[in-house]
Amino acid sequence: MTLLDTLNSTAFEALGQTIMWSDMVGNLCGLAALALGWRRSVWTWPVQLLSGLILVFAYASAQLSGGVGKQLLVILVAAWGWQQWRRSGRDSGDGQIEVRFATWKERGVLLALAAGGTAAVGGVFTLWPHLSWNPWPDAYIFVGTLVAMIAQARGLVEFWFAWLLVDIVGVPLAFSSGLAFSGLVYVLYFVLVLWGLRAWWLRTRTRATVRPLSEGAPV
Repeated sequence: MTLLDTLNSTAFEALGQTIMWSDMVGNLCGLAALALGWRRSVWTWPVQLLSGLILVFAYASAQLSGGVGKQLLVILVAAWGWQQWRRSGRDSGDGQIEVRFATWKERGVLLALAAGGTAAVGGVFTLWPHLSWNPWPDAYIFVGTLVAMIAQARGLVEFWFAWLLVDIVGVPLAFSSGLAFSGLVYVLYFVLVLWGLRAWWLRTRTRATVRPLSEGAPV
């Protein structure tokens, strides 16, 4: 049996749903990556990259070409985000990324990317139905995930809000696609995202409090 056959074999069945190894392991790696992002650890990116590699096989087995394409882009963005955080970690002094809220200009750019990207990808999926059997929700998740990762790579708190919006559509779509473990993980993502949002938000408040004190300290 090849590695591909093993990844796409059944891990177990629960509540009438078949759970594949690729679906389970890839999403567990995704959960680990999100938890590492919450801790502002640079290891969030290599783990996310590994998750993307494994989930390529899961989406391919479910014949979700859009999902495969999304994971391939996730791999590329993860490699870019890894490079961004390594550089920012060196500059911060403690090896961790510094986080902040986006400016209004940055928010506008992210919203424009999300809206324009969803319209473009949804249009492609509609013109070529074999790429996705559910084009608009798939396009929404496809683009939303990439926008969230771009915001994460920049250390923007809005990254967590983007993930919340992705989860709202991701949970029902995963279950309806037969990827039950992905659906369950999206629910767990939701909980982790709320905790991560709180942690990053408090981090920005801590920095805002410490900076004026340090600026006013005698030298």
